[in-house]
Amino acid sequence: MSAQRIVVLTGAGLSAESGVPTFRDKTGIWAKYDYREVATPEGFARNPDLVHEFYNMRRRAHATVRPNAAHAALARLEREHEGEVWIVTQNVDALHEQAGSRNLIHMHGEIFSALCAGCGARSPWDQDLALATICGACGEPRGMRPDVVWFGEMPHHMDRIRELVGAADLFLSIGTSGNVYPAAGLVAEARSHGAHTVELNLEPSEGRRMFAEAIHGPATRVVPVYVEKLLASQ
Repeated sequence: MSAQRIVVLTGAGLSAESGVPTFRDKTGIWAKYDYREVATPEGFARNPDLVHEFYNMRRRAHATVRPNAAHAALARLEREHEGEVWIVTQNVDALHEQAGSRNLIHMHGEIFSALCAGCGARSPWDQDLALATICGACGEPRGMRPDVVWFGEMPHHMDRIRELVGAADLFLSIGTSGNVYPAAGLVAEARSHGAHTVELNLEPSEGRRMFAEAIHGPATRVVPVYVEKLLASQ
């Protein structure tokens, strides 16, 4: 098929083959940690040291992983497609950037960014964070936190995301469980505006019936094949 405007939604399943743990399967992060303690504003207020320890561990682990063939294929799609390609990712890692993607929106924040709860400034961050960390913008230790979206918080850039999805000819969902909103609702928005919708996932997601087409298998196998098909159809 030929599509001028493509929006790609990516989730944890895309980065899993790079060694980044997923969240919701039997061996995922939420099987080992109580999200209420480490991924909510209330948990941070109760025990900021625990939350910082959790994200410092994740930041160190993320620094050792590399993009896989699926990330590379999506970066190639952006470079070689004659129209416009945007990636909307639920992942907080930097693997899309490392693979070369540029039209990229992190709706759930970024693990390599820090947010000052005092002045609201954001800054690149690849070291450990602590309560005593000084904000580079305001010069005060006013509650630096990981710049990630916690449960109960609104994802970033939703107006822009909905604008892109509403204008898309093709909507791809890759490596996502289909049960985390508002991301899980984007396929319905894409369908309502006439986009062709495709799921590329290891196994059928909870929202499988919303997609016009579904291809299941490891992301490193199915994504490069699908990208090749799209580029050949131009």
